[in-house]
Amino acid sequence: MSNEDDIARINGIISPLVKNGQSLHQIYLDHVDELMCSEKTLYNYVDAQLFDIRNIDLPRKVKYRPRYKKPEFKVDRGCRIERSYADFQKYLGANPETTIVQMDSVIGRVGGKCLLTIHFVESSLMLAFLRDANTSASVIEIINLLDEVLGAKTFNSLFPVILTDNGSEFSNPKEIEKRSTIPCNRTKIFYCDPSAPYQKGACEVNHELIRRILPKGSSFDELTQQDITLMMNHINSYKRKKTEQP
Repeated sequence: MSNEDDIARINGIISPLVKNGQSLHQIYLDHVDELMCSEKTLYNYVDAQLFDIRNIDLPRKVKYRPRYKKPEFKVDRGCRIERSYADFQKYLGANPETTIVQMDSVIGRVGGKCLLTIHFVESSLMLAFLRDANTSASVIEIINLLDEVLGAKTFNSLFPVILTDNGSEFSNPKEIEKRSTIPCNRTKIFYCDPSAPYQKGACEVNHELIRRILPKGSSFDELTQQDITLMMNHINSYKRKKTEQP
């Protein structure tokens, strides 16, 4: 978490709010999906003078309590409970006609823009969405947008089950699953086993095609969503042609 771009991003969130009189503790609680670090880390960064604020700017510097344990990277450390790959297989066994969606990230330059990829296994169609940072909040924002644009009925039909990996950006499943407008779930999230990308192999195959265009380590910062959509149109067309070959 020591990357300069990540520190600058966090600084942009917390420093204006502290200068407006909010406590670091409350800012952390309100923005955990965007910060993607522990509360203790924030205080350590303030102590190290890595932000535009100093200890003297804090309304009341609360000593970090060991009993208050927020995970360093996971928004919800218990996110895999009843959402493991074994649970996924059990669910499919009971619901064999379920449409499966695989979800993942493609990372550009560390600390820069990245992609959220959504792969519809049955139709072999992949969507990709440009994000400013690889945070849980950015994933939830895109899922909420799709829910709003598609409408509840269509979203439920297209996204009954989502299989993803163990990245920190996917570690708030309750916010992905729930519909904010009415008290009900809109999808079910399951996780692959650690270090088992082959469990969502269809998604990984498309990522190989993306990497031909956007090599690992390259920056996505100058790209627009229009660029990403054009790229995915070509990839989806290529996949269809391969499928249609005799």
